[in-house]
Amino acid sequence: MFFLYRNTFSYCVDDNFPVKLSLFLTSSLSPFLLPAHGCYDCRIVLTDPSGVFTSPCFPSDYPNSQACKWIIRAPHGFIIQLTFIDFDIEEAPGCIYDSLTLDNGESPMNLCGITAKGLSYNSTGNEMIVSFKSDFSIQKKGFNASYVRIAVSLRNQKVIIPQVPEVDAVSVAETVSVPELSQFTLCFEATKGSSDDNDDWKIFSYTDALSTEFFSFGKTTKGHFLSISGTQCIIENTLPRNAEFFTGTFQQLCVVVDSFSGSVGIYAKSTYRIVYCPGIFGKVIPGNGRLVLGSNSNEVSSLNGDIYNFRLWNFTMNAQTLANLSCDVKGNIVDWENEFWSIPTSALKAENNLSCGSYLIPSSAIEPTSCANLGSLCQGGLFYRISITVFSSNSNSVSKVHDVVAEWLNRTFQNWNYTVYVVNISIHPGSTKEGVREKRSIKSFGVLALLVYNSTNNINLEEEDIRQKLINNNGTIEGGYKLHSVEVDPVEKCLAEENPPNYFWPDTRPTVTNFTLCHGSSVQTASRTCYLGLQNYTSYWGQPDLRNCTENAADIANQLLNLTGEGQQLTSDKVNDVVQKLKKIVNDEEIDESLGSTVVTIFSNILTSSDSVLAASSSEALKTIDALALKIQFTGPSMSISTRNLALGVSSINSTSFRGGSFSVSPQNNASDFQIDFDKDQTNAFASVVLPPSLLKNLSQDEFEVISRAQFTFFNKNGLFQDAENPANLTSFVVACSIGNITIQDLQDYVKVTIKHTKIQEDPKPTCVFWDMNKNGGNGGWNPAGCQVHRESNENETVCLCNHLTHFGVLMDLQRTVTQIDPQNTKVLTFISYIGCGISAIFSAATLLTYIAFEKLRRDYPSKILMNLSTALLFLNLIFLLDGWIASFDIGGLCIAVAALLHFFLLATFTWMGLEAVHMYIALVKVFNTYIRRYILKFCIIGWGLPALVIAIVLASANTNASHVYGKELYGKDATGQGGDDFCWIKNEVVFYVTCAGYFGIMFLMNVAMFIVVMVQICGRNGKRTNRSLKEEILRNLRSVVSLTFLLGMTWGFAFFAWGPLTLPFLYLFSIFNSLQGLFIFVFHCAMKENVQKQWRRHLCCGRFRLADNSDWSKTATNIIKKSSDNLGKSLSSSSIGSNSTYLTSKSKSTTNTYCKRNSHTDNVF
Repeated sequence: MFFLYRNTFSYCVDDNFPVKLSLFLTSSLSPFLLPAHGCYDCRIVLTDPSGVFTSPCFPSDYPNSQACKWIIRAPHGFIIQLTFIDFDIEEAPGCIYDSLTLDNGESPMNLCGITAKGLSYNSTGNEMIVSFKSDFSIQKKGFNASYVRIAVSLRNQKVIIPQVPEVDAVSVAETVSVPELSQFTLCFEATKGSSDDNDDWKIFSYTDALSTEFFSFGKTTKGHFLSISGTQCIIENTLPRNAEFFTGTFQQLCVVVDSFSGSVGIYAKSTYRIVYCPGIFGKVIPGNGRLVLGSNSNEVSSLNGDIYNFRLWNFTMNAQTLANLSCDVKGNIVDWENEFWSIPTSALKAENNLSCGSYLIPSSAIEPTSCANLGSLCQGGLFYRISITVFSSNSNSVSKVHDVVAEWLNRTFQNWNYTVYVVNISIHPGSTKEGVREKRSIKSFGVLALLVYNSTNNINLEEEDIRQKLINNNGTIEGGYKLHSVEVDPVEKCLAEENPPNYFWPDTRPTVTNFTLCHGSSVQTASRTCYLGLQNYTSYWGQPDLRNCTENAADIANQLLNLTGEGQQLTSDKVNDVVQKLKKIVNDEEIDESLGSTVVTIFSNILTSSDSVLAASSSEALKTIDALALKIQFTGPSMSISTRNLALGVSSINSTSFRGGSFSVSPQNNASDFQIDFDKDQTNAFASVVLPPSLLKNLSQDEFEVISRAQFTFFNKNGLFQDAENPANLTSFVVACSIGNITIQDLQDYVKVTIKHTKIQEDPKPTCVFWDMNKNGGNGGWNPAGCQVHRESNENETVCLCNHLTHFGVLMDLQRTVTQIDPQNTKVLTFISYIGCGISAIFSAATLLTYIAFEKLRRDYPSKILMNLSTALLFLNLIFLLDGWIASFDIGGLCIAVAALLHFFLLATFTWMGLEAVHMYIALVKVFNTYIRRYILKFCIIGWGLPALVIAIVLASANTNASHVYGKELYGKDATGQGGDDFCWIKNEVVFYVTCAGYFGIMFLMNVAMFIVVMVQICGRNGKRTNRSLKEEILRNLRSVVSLTFLLGMTWGFAFFAWGPLTLPFLYLFSIFNSLQGLFIFVFHCAMKENVQKQWRRHLCCGRFRLADNSDWSKTATNIIKKSSDNLGKSLSSSSIGSNSTYLTSKSKSTTNTYCKRNSHTDNVF
């Protein structure tokens, strides 16, 4: 039996093969792959320095059933770079039909479709294999690829650390002489295999002629170490904690050794730390030794990983120098270049993503003159960009085209009336065309050249003159090349701009450097160069050089110290200027203890000013003081700076062994400054902070790794703490504490803060507060969240216990006083809210799925309205349940998005409940002469569009600062400010009352009115029936009341009654009924509906519970409606009322004539 897979018609034009038409018919699921035929041999080895190859018959469609293979080889020390100029192969998932396989020596990859066009791929070794296969049908154009041989420097290669040092040792070359070292800096990058659990290894080792080890770096069970002259210095505390430093990705590590001071500095992950190692004091590492990568003996294994960019200097570098260390800074003793190392080929591996890698393409035999050779002729010269297209019928490589064109351009411009030079040329292979008469392919090459003209005689050179010169010399191109097109454009100037502020740069020609005076100086100058990009020959500005404009930070600080000293009158503007300069020093400079002490003293001087003088700059001053405490460098376990109005203490902490800590500030005897103590109890302390041992337990891994210090700040003056919204009477000193640069909250144990009162309080009623930098639009303000007053407080001092739950009622907390509920009720309400919302989300989804699954149920309009309401409720509950969890990530933008979505679905829920009421009014009250075109579409526009419009207006009014409207706040705290959870919601009071309370108020009043009208209609019509008893009628009406109450959201009105003493009971009612609204809607408007039950029984039940297909509910009395009054029954029937069917049946006869003539009632159509 044969299978016809695809009718395919393929053809190929060639010198030896005529056009052929083939119909593929096969009995096998795997078509045969044949060698290439019909165009050229495609199983070859390519060894030229550069070249081009294509798929068979390119640019015509490739034939069927091909199996091609190109092997590109280069000598050792080179890699292959392959670029796809054009690429179009039949696309399929997993490239299962036609495909190109690229083996770069490490991991083969399959390519198909058109995505590879324009992309380049590099081999990891000196060989690359390209395989191409096609199946029995569907041909595409194929591909056109160019390759070039690239010389690989050591910067483009990593070294696989040898595990057997005697066999494949990697060492410094014998020509490199290592001098005696007493001070040195060493930097390298390394990786560690993920499967390597060995904790005893070395990365490098330095020995003398007798194989005595004098210097090595590695790890033991005690941690990472640096061994110098037999002394092993453990440096584990200087590396990021609680994780292996060397991983599967390269990590740079710099080691600074100073035997004169006995110190070892470690720079890792942008952090510089010093450890003292007395055993290395005065030690000298002897010269002329042997430095090997890995271990030098079999007793200790080598690191199972890779090493890269190993550099060594015979001097020490400070933290700032190491932070700015670039790839261009060469090691003056050992550098990561080929001539410094003796490395076997098996240990080398080229990679594309190395930090200092840059591929060096070998130069052609003929090169144009460069600006480096022309010297000053290029400076300020006029540059022209020449774009040329040349055609060739020869299959020459790119390098050959480069040589021919470069020689032709140089000849063309020799002995011309204008002194011009060709300073750069690049060749880009173009498309290949089939010649009809010649029956051979014609290749095009794009040539981009840069021409410089130095107009010493002020003679203008027009672009057209250059163009005509090239066209006139077209015939002099050798090698069968023809000039096809020429374009000449002047290279644009760098346009005038201001960067940074107060530094203006005029229009500038490429290669010209502009100078301007430093801002505020009449002597010092700044410079900026307009550069010329040699990739596309366009101009661009370099970074401004402002090195001459910076002053010594210590000198500036001393000037500010004198400016703010005793007797100086400080105005608000002066204080603001001083704070801005201090901010620049702290942010830009390296702060040691001396400079830090000066800055603290300046702030102390500023604090003597009045509150009105400090008001404008208080927020910036506080942020700068925090930054200073975080950045100041110190030696030893701790440091402190004490002044008259401000005291600063910083203590080193080990996150892995942290067992708690304390900080206290006490008065010094006979001195105006303060005494700062760490981990000591002071009975007469002005302020103290006790940190619990569990302080660091809830931190993430990244946060845990970066912790290295705790900062404490004590303020004797309170002028920087001015709360515009709550000008409370502050009766104590102010003390601050932070751990590194991270936020710590949700503590298991309290932080105990004790603060002396500045005034004796006879009847103290203190409130513990903290300064919230985010309040008052970023200006800061007092916030009691998470802190409570401890019973140990008295009239002299206050003891605060600080720490940092949410229930559904917070969304409609009209008083915004839910936070005043006691902790027990808060927990109960939270439990009810989350359980209720989870249940509501499940049953909202069940309602939605029921109506989606059974098409008969969603034919009428009420069902569609109910589906939209269930959708809004579902997402409202889901987002509410996820809100607190998302808030814990502390991502501002994400929190704003979640708050806005929660706001949107809340408004959408209100709107759809209102639309339910409108529909009932139309269906049950305004029955006659009512025809509405596109009924559901208009409802959807209102139901979803109106809330979206409200949210859009709110966001637009925020003026791109949505954090003023939405964001994270603490909800669920008690009256003392204890407890609570972060929750993303509306922060702005006006937005809350207008768009939530006001919006719902309108919907609620409308729904109440509709509810009364509809219930009057139902009771009036049901009362006329005599076939039911009074009890049945009462139960039926009660069911209608309950079902409408939840459908129209009447229970949301409990929020309006949660005032004063009724707050708690109505919050319970609010939380119970509204969190379960989805469940009640499912019960009354889905599960209790007869037609829903029949659909469930027909499709979901089995056995005796299954409903037979011939008992279709559509054969009941409702079928009369469909026949006689289809429009009324379909568009305006209400599924919200239990007596729906009977009611509509009774109405159908009386409305038939009306609906037959509805087209004449154009006044009711909208």
